[in-house]
Amino acid sequence: MNTNIIIGVLIPFVGTTLGSAMVFLMRNRMNKLLEKILLGFAGGVMMAASVWSLLIPSIDMSHSWGKLSFMPAVIGMLVGIFMLLGIDELVPHLHLNEDEPEGHLRPKLKKTTMMMLAVTIHNFPEGMAVGVVFAGMLSGGTKITLAAAMALSLGIAIQNFPEGAIISMPLKAEGMGKIKAFILGTLSGLVEPIGAILMILLSRQMIPILPYLLSFAAGAMIYVIVEELIPEASKGKHSNIATIGFAIGFCVMMILDVALG
Repeated sequence: MNTNIIIGVLIPFVGTTLGSAMVFLMRNRMNKLLEKILLGFAGGVMMAASVWSLLIPSIDMSHSWGKLSFMPAVIGMLVGIFMLLGIDELVPHLHLNEDEPEGHLRPKLKKTTMMMLAVTIHNFPEGMAVGVVFAGMLSGGTKITLAAAMALSLGIAIQNFPEGAIISMPLKAEGMGKIKAFILGTLSGLVEPIGAILMILLSRQMIPILPYLLSFAAGAMIYVIVEELIPEASKGKHSNIATIGFAIGFCVMMILDVALG
């Protein structure tokens, strides 16, 4: 695994770490207006990444299907959405600003543990997305360039910055020490490089199903956006601020992908 790939895989994790470090700079609770902006921004980045970095390359790679070149993208995306739906239904987890946990399996877990599980469910498909794009680049049979793969990593890192803050700040507000909250916020992003490395190590075996894997990662991220980020950003007052954040995040990721890809 060369240096560029290692850097690309770790960039999103650095974003989570820097975001988690905001626990040392902010007060006990994040400003609600800022929280909405960051949630909207994160959703915009993920949506643009799903389209430009994952779904469009999936369709491009399926040109041999002719007019049905959309099929692998559709199949992969739906599988990604329904798999995340199944995980969401089973795994116990607790979302931001919620007191009632979700998931049918209900072992006795601490509130902080369930918050961490919620973020982990979100982060794993992002790690897969990075890994699949780098796998596509390594295969040599796609139009995915190193710059395009790096653009996706950078975009997810930008999205992870607010996510890191959004997980560490509530932990601090629950009475946890700053250092522990920072460590747990950082660890919530560790699943991303793990997922990315797993995809890259399996890249040779995955070449025939790469279009499906790209769209699978897109579907998983779209599920997170629609099921979690947008509803959380739209609650209460100032939902229009979250919409503006979404638009800015979408444009930032689109610019990164087109300019660097």
